[in-house]
Amino acid sequence: MDIAWRAIGGAGIGAGAGGLLRLWPFQSRSTPAARDKKQKTILIMMSNTGGGHKASAEALKQACEEKYGDKYRVLIVDMWKEHTPAPWNTMPDSYSFLVKHGMLWRLAYHSIQPRMIHVPYFCAMRAFIGRHLAAAFDHYDPDLVVSVHPLMQHINCQVLRERAKRLGRARPTPFATVVTDFTTCHNTWFCKDVDKCFVPTEFCRQLGLGMGLRPSQLVLYGLPIRPIFSKRLPGRTQLRKKLGLLPDVPAILLVGGGEGMGALKATVEQLDARLQGDAQVAVICGRNKKLLQELRARQWQGGSHVVACGFVDNIHEWMAACDTIITKAGPGTIAEALISGLPILLNGNVPCQEEGNIPYVLDNGVGAFETDPAKIADIMQDWLAKENRQEFRAMAHRSRVLGKPQAVYHIVEELAQLADSLGAEARLPARKCCSSSGKRGSSELPVGQLVAA
Repeated sequence: MDIAWRAIGGAGIGAGAGGLLRLWPFQSRSTPAARDKKQKTILIMMSNTGGGHKASAEALKQACEEKYGDKYRVLIVDMWKEHTPAPWNTMPDSYSFLVKHGMLWRLAYHSIQPRMIHVPYFCAMRAFIGRHLAAAFDHYDPDLVVSVHPLMQHINCQVLRERAKRLGRARPTPFATVVTDFTTCHNTWFCKDVDKCFVPTEFCRQLGLGMGLRPSQLVLYGLPIRPIFSKRLPGRTQLRKKLGLLPDVPAILLVGGGEGMGALKATVEQLDARLQGDAQVAVICGRNKKLLQELRARQWQGGSHVVACGFVDNIHEWMAACDTIITKAGPGTIAEALISGLPILLNGNVPCQEEGNIPYVLDNGVGAFETDPAKIADIMQDWLAKENRQEFRAMAHRSRVLGKPQAVYHIVEELAQLADSLGAEARLPARKCCSSSGKRGSSELPVGQLVAA
């Protein structure tokens, strides 16, 4: 359990009576902040444990602002880092350490997978961080709370229920989960107290049903991807000219993630040696400046045209300009590649939550999986061969069919409805009933359940 504690909370608590007092579970006494009653607030809770959660939160915000203008004030908040005390506010740092050590991460991941473990575990955590979260909700005073992180359902639903009771409101603030894992989902994603749970695949929907959510709670639209992926882009020739790619040579996009991880250099070397200039390679190195400098200074013996970039914010253009992609099995990149109609060669994955993405790509006939750079080059040579061009195009077509560029808009529409309807009800005063003894009382309601009229 110590590793699971680190996975959720981070490093040690620290010494001293002052630290213990800060953790003591006194009830929040703060009152809701002043707000513009004409503008509803949607609070999206995320945590920087991997880039996917933040990317999904930003996609939801962008789509909401595009569709509704300033009708809603959309706030993206790292609840663990900004509104919990030590050790829980160090959770993102713990995650980065654990995923680099696969066995430790597997132990942490699976140790809190059973409901009989994580439900009481979250209850114990709430005793220490509940008042801090309640104070945060009082500060933001949202009309809707949205979670894009697996560890933000159970505790926050309970805190919102207690807050509604403290403020004398008819029901808790509505709560929605947007699952940002593609297939393999940790059980903590699924909390029966939420109003809605948006899932990206049928596989995830079945997991939610197995965890006790009602069919009416689960909504299947797809993964929320930045709205720019649904927009019409310039033609491929124009994009290639802008990005420094050759106009008439097949282009392979090699993505190393935000940190430029993976055997990128070895992969480019093998592609150059195998394809001998019959394809060009665009490499996204992320923040790996050393790799970027090495690739740009390199003279490629096979004659390949190689374009190397650091961290980019126009990945949609790179995908539209290329014919295929090599990337790890991250859900966001897979979803973006599907929308872009790219055959996908997966070259790695984060243990546990990304493992299920591999068979999803293979079973749907939109790609392959290989970690060895030499074999990756062999696969690419086979895909791009003239005799296999028809099958390659068919794979690209299957990929585009699986893509769901409108998913983010559909999710935002339902979130807006929740904020308008249940959000308004959550601000009404609770109906107090007189018992036969003449005493007044009110029922404690779970999120998603209204006071009976």
